[in-house]
Amino acid sequence: MGARTQNSGEFCYSGKFCYFFLTISELNDILRLIKTKLGKTVSLDKDLETVQAVRNLCAKAKEAHLELKEYNQKEIDNIVAAMAEAGFQASERLAQLAVQETGYGNVPDKIKKNQFCTRDLYNSIRKLRTVGIIREDRSNSILEIAEPFGVVAAIIPTTNPTSTAMFKSIISLKARNGVVISPHPRAVKCIKESARVVHDAAIAAGAPEGIIGVISNPTLQATNELMRSKDTNVILATGGSGLVKAAYSAGKPAYGVGPGNVPVYIDRSANYKKAVADAVAGKSFDYGTLCSSEQALIVDQPIKERVIAELKHQGAYFLNPDEIRMLEKVLLTPDFRVNPEMVGKSPQVLAQKAGFTIPPDIRVLIAELAGVGKTYPLSAEKLSPTFVFYTVNGVEEGIRRAQEILNFGGRGHTAAVHAKNDRVIRQFGLAVPAFRVVVNSPASIGAVGYTNRLMPSMTLGCGTFGGNITSDNISAHHLMNIKRVAYETKPLSAPRNGTTWRPAERSDAPYTKALSGNVSRKGSTRTTDSIPKRRDGIGASKKVYGATGMTESEVEQVIEEFVKNR
Repeated sequence: MGARTQNSGEFCYSGKFCYFFLTISELNDILRLIKTKLGKTVSLDKDLETVQAVRNLCAKAKEAHLELKEYNQKEIDNIVAAMAEAGFQASERLAQLAVQETGYGNVPDKIKKNQFCTRDLYNSIRKLRTVGIIREDRSNSILEIAEPFGVVAAIIPTTNPTSTAMFKSIISLKARNGVVISPHPRAVKCIKESARVVHDAAIAAGAPEGIIGVISNPTLQATNELMRSKDTNVILATGGSGLVKAAYSAGKPAYGVGPGNVPVYIDRSANYKKAVADAVAGKSFDYGTLCSSEQALIVDQPIKERVIAELKHQGAYFLNPDEIRMLEKVLLTPDFRVNPEMVGKSPQVLAQKAGFTIPPDIRVLIAELAGVGKTYPLSAEKLSPTFVFYTVNGVEEGIRRAQEILNFGGRGHTAAVHAKNDRVIRQFGLAVPAFRVVVNSPASIGAVGYTNRLMPSMTLGCGTFGGNITSDNISAHHLMNIKRVAYETKPLSAPRNGTTWRPAERSDAPYTKALSGNVSRKGSTRTTDSIPKRRDGIGASKKVYGATGMTESEVEQVIEEFVKNR
């Protein structure tokens, strides 16, 4: 007897054996009958129960999405505004839950992330049109119409659990999608609560029940079922490289993001005090849990000593060679993976675990290295307040070092440059294999759009450099299809006598701007300077035909000549 979700009760005969294919719910019914007969408990395997629960969530989200897609723009915007406000108001409580459950980061910075992923996010997409005709391209006679994707499978990491859960829920509903969330197993409670906050606000504002679902038991089987479900339309995956590869291999459209290993070049022309303050603030933000956090400082030789002095003034601790080796063993596993037990811990905790002590006011740890690669383990990504430090002579050498770092891990993600010389900034931006180059600002929060005008996002695409489909900061416009209605502008058929002519334009066709200068087709030339123009666009009436400006009698004459010459 097998289990499947369709064709309930289907009978199959093969050789000597007969099979009945049942749904999992029907199988549960049979097990209950067996329990009654035998007088003891018989239940489904836990994995099967989890899979069925995921299928139920996806089916409910799809049903809710089909209702939500009929809402008008005002209704959608009211729902999203309510979600953002509810999440903003719950920012502190959710931050506390996240730190308590995961042990990663700190409450004040997680509050900022929650607020950023609610109110700041809302302001960035508030005017985005996601319903009906969203754009009229009059110059090309094209209408653009928004269509939602359907159901979004949202994979949420443990490093930024509450902020990412609210972020993905808000952008999904803005584009009229349903969403089913797969939380990281170490952050189930805080992610479920974050989803509940925005879900309840959405329902109170008129959204259909079940529009946001959360997997309660996020096993590997459950996540795989979510990504491969027939009701899932797109995967929005934030996590490690293994998870992203699984998302891309699930047979669904997917947005995945790669890891970060962010180099920061401080040029001799920089305001080095601000550069150091920004780098330390960025690296210590939520104890380095953002994938866009600074990982390596690349300092121009002429300002090295001043930068080191300022780093110490800002709370940096420079490790000696023995301490570097001790820290390597606790931060990274032998296969160069980040040790999950050391993610998002304070410098004092890291030092204690490594076996040495540091003062209580230290904000970041720094290891000065001579190279990049496996012989220098700390040159890899470290989701903790830990830097590596390099010295270079000039921007060309700084670029080469930044390229090495990104190629070792983090291609396509983020880099940062501090300089007053705009030529240096442009040269650096052109050369590094990163799709976000943050200028004179903390990289960690600059890359997500906190300190600049990049699109606010907690999902940062790394493009083909990082094996992703996009290099954008993912937002609501990435979760809707665009339908295009294209009116004819270049007729396939034309008169055989060479006369410039177009068929009559329907009264409801969009106005196509007349070409400036001369129009030439098959040797015929005439000026368009006097062509009358329609007063407005779609739906306007006109007394001339097409963009030629020909009157009705002129068109009749051309048709008569055309008929004679056939």
